[in-house]
Amino acid sequence: MPETILVVDDDPDIARFVEVNLRSAGYDVAVAGDGEEALEKAAELRPDLVLLDVMMPRIDGFEVAQRLRKNPQTANTSIIMLTAKALSADKVTGLQSGADDYIIKPFDPIELLARVKGTLRRAKEMRNLSPLTGLPGNIRIQEEIERQVREDRPFAVLYSDLDNFKTYNDQKGFVRGDRLIQATARIIQDAVVEFDGAEGFVGHVGGDDFVAVVGTEAAEPAAKKICEAFDLLRAEFYDPEDLERGFVRMEDRRGVEQDIPLVSVSVGIATTAKRGFAHYGEAVAVATEMKQFAKRQAGSSYAVDRRMP
Repeated sequence: MPETILVVDDDPDIARFVEVNLRSAGYDVAVAGDGEEALEKAAELRPDLVLLDVMMPRIDGFEVAQRLRKNPQTANTSIIMLTAKALSADKVTGLQSGADDYIIKPFDPIELLARVKGTLRRAKEMRNLSPLTGLPGNIRIQEEIERQVREDRPFAVLYSDLDNFKTYNDQKGFVRGDRLIQATARIIQDAVVEFDGAEGFVGHVGGDDFVAVVGTEAAEPAAKKICEAFDLLRAEFYDPEDLERGFVRMEDRRGVEQDIPLVSVSVGIATTAKRGFAHYGEAVAVATEMKQFAKRQAGSSYAVDRRMP
């Protein structure tokens, strides 16, 4: 389904020029001749992007941008300002009003399309990022594994999650729980970069679940590093007496005291070293199964699928 762009300019010749170029590139395009019409059409169409002229009668582009950002219907719409002024103050005002980018008139059609494609691509990537960790979410995780399968690459999937995290969250609170998840994300990223460089991929499934995709040779060293680094980091998230005991004491719903082990990380590894994967779901299922094996061991640990098909 093509992305929708709303072009807002009080000069019909410029609006038509932009519309023709965008349509030829495969976008759905609507046009508005002033700010009021722009706000009405934006609320109705929910466009992916608004190309917004700064100098317009009644309401200028800066105010239109601010109102688009304040309206929940259009708050996440991308905005590119079209301005005849090259002054830094105008660029700053545009960005402060909520614009994602700006183009100075007169502009080349090639530059226009490049800016539009870049802004829409960044917006799509941002929508797919976890707000807590800034890591790619489920859609990008699936795309990455499917790419590896399609290109017939040797790869491994590392599925990590935290053991006893719910208890930690209940006892220590959501703020500390979120900080622990963010710290875990950094540990996994660092391990992947150390052993697989820029080729590695790390995604955040949600909650305390993470998926990394690395080369087959990097899988075990990265998993080992994740476990070791997590156990070192854990000291920052517990009180000294908890660490000394090696567990936390909590009452369950019936008021009975329980000794809960400290949070640890379990990593399951599915790898093409011994078998191939026909699709995304197969690789994730094996990694999930291996993660369950890892959880049977005390403390932070990993398990690798070494079975022949």
